[in-house]
Amino acid sequence: MGLEDGNSENARSWARPVRVYMDGCFDMMHYGHCNALRQARALGDQLVVGVVSDTEIIVNKGPPVTPLDERMIMVNAVKWVDEVIPDAPYAITEEFMKKLFDEYNIDYIIHGDDPCVLPDGTDAYALAKKAGRYKQIKRTEGVSSTDIVGRMLLCVRERSVSENQHHSSLQRQFSHGHSQKFEDGGSGSGTRVSHFLPTSRRIVQFSNGKGPQSDARIVYIDGAFDLFHAGHVEILRIARELGDFLLVGIHTDQTVSAHRGAHRPIMNLHERSLSVLACRHVDEVIIGAPWEISKDVITTFNISLVVHGTVAENNNFQKEQGNPYEVPISMGIFKVLDSPLDITTSTIIRRIVSNHEAYQIRNEKKAASEKKYYEGKSYVSGD
Repeated sequence: MGLEDGNSENARSWARPVRVYMDGCFDMMHYGHCNALRQARALGDQLVVGVVSDTEIIVNKGPPVTPLDERMIMVNAVKWVDEVIPDAPYAITEEFMKKLFDEYNIDYIIHGDDPCVLPDGTDAYALAKKAGRYKQIKRTEGVSSTDIVGRMLLCVRERSVSENQHHSSLQRQFSHGHSQKFEDGGSGSGTRVSHFLPTSRRIVQFSNGKGPQSDARIVYIDGAFDLFHAGHVEILRIARELGDFLLVGIHTDQTVSAHRGAHRPIMNLHERSLSVLACRHVDEVIIGAPWEISKDVITTFNISLVVHGTVAENNNFQKEQGNPYEVPISMGIFKVLDSPLDITTSTIIRRIVSNHEAYQIRNEKKAASEKKYYEGKSYVSGD
């Protein structure tokens, strides 16, 4: 009898995959979001993600930097996501929870271990917890959308400082974890610097773990991929369609600073690499790719095609001395792709600058609660 019951139980467990749900604003999508989605997916067989509407974000947090359509592109591109629900509510209501259970066959609702408090002070996931259908994951330390917006606001302030005054570039501050405001105990805007330390385990977790087949057509695209956004995702999608394996070169912080100014990149090399690795269109990345694509690089990685989008921070490369694509052009394996979206990293920064007062207020409100959360908290790796 017991054996039969056990077999019956196994049969039921195999009858339907475990479906888990995670929601979020996913504004300024970063590797922390991706790691949360990776952890959530590990708790089930299928991950359904709710993307909060623009209206709900404005009511609960302030204006989003990226609109819903761009946030949908970003979430859909994360390789651990199976299904996406647009216009999800900020808080799990009784009605929406019933819809998740009945229509979407959700078994568990997932959220990070950081507090999610509504404007009235109540827990946004109280109903899911009460129903016994809530599971928690570790928050990825060292990054948040608030933090990234703060980095850009600091970037704007730095650029307004006289060139005669000595101040570190953002790249050095954020790559090496130095911030005058925080380390001197100043109040400032509450901007947290990046203390992200890459580990081999985290890179393996994000990696596909598979190389190309011997006869694969390998497509190569390179860039900074700073503040990874919908424009990046769409050009990677098109590039991947041109071959069997997409290899992405991520330029070093020093290379990006040399070509785009001392205030760039906003995200450091390893942060940028993880964001690109999490994209379902990407098979592998070169962490710290060279600016110029040499014959040696092409031969070493067996590259069949090198591509570049029409929308980029710098499209004058063919007119410049020392064209980085000179070798693939001479070999007849270079192709310029029409970029589907007119978005660059500078576009995202301009959005912050144009509405900088609203984001400053939003950051100050959220930074207060984040600071309290982080104070006295040691690093815990989210598995």
